[in-house]
Amino acid sequence: MLRRIQGLVACSDLTGYAKLAGKKTEEEIFELLSDYYELVGDVIAPAQGKVIKYMGDAALILFPEEMADAGVRAMLDLLGRGDRLLSDRGVACRQHIRIHFGPMCVGPLGTRDDKRMDIIGSTVNTMFMLKSTGFALTPEAFRKLAPETRKFFKKHTPPVFYIPTEQAHRD
Repeated sequence: MLRRIQGLVACSDLTGYAKLAGKKTEEEIFELLSDYYELVGDVIAPAQGKVIKYMGDAALILFPEEMADAGVRAMLDLLGRGDRLLSDRGVACRQHIRIHFGPMCVGPLGTRDDKRMDIIGSTVNTMFMLKSTGFALTPEAFRKLAPETRKFFKKHTPPVFYIPTEQAHRD
C-alpha cells in the first residue's frame, strides 16, 4: 500500500567500481559486494535503517523520521567501516555517501507478480543529485540532527551541504 512519509534517505556508492570490475573476476566482485552489503545492513540496523535496494555497487537506504539523527550517525560509521573493509581488501574504491531529508512516497513497485518496497519523490532525486566526492548532507537533513551530532559537520558552499569536519573542502 502506497504511503507518503517524511524520512531520511541515504545512498552509499563506491568510487572506481567500474575500473575495479575490469580487474577482478565476477566471483571476486560478487564476494566483495556480498561482504559490503552485509556490513551496510549491520551498520544501519541499530538506527532502524532499511535497505530499499542495492543497485550494483550502491545502496539506497531509508531511515524513519524519528531516527534521522541516529541514521546520520550510522552513515558516518558506515563511511569509516566500509572504507576500512575496502582498504583491508586492497581495493582502491571508496564510498560516496549522500543524505537528504523530506517527503517521499513508499510502497510496492514492480511487475504484477513481483513487487518490492521502493521509494520515489523529489527528496530521493535531490539526494541523488548532490555533488560530492565524499560525504554530503543537505541542510534539511542537518536540521534534523541533535546539537552534539551537528558538531561533526561544517557548511560547504555552493550549493550548501554539510561534510564531516575532518574532510577537506573540494569543488
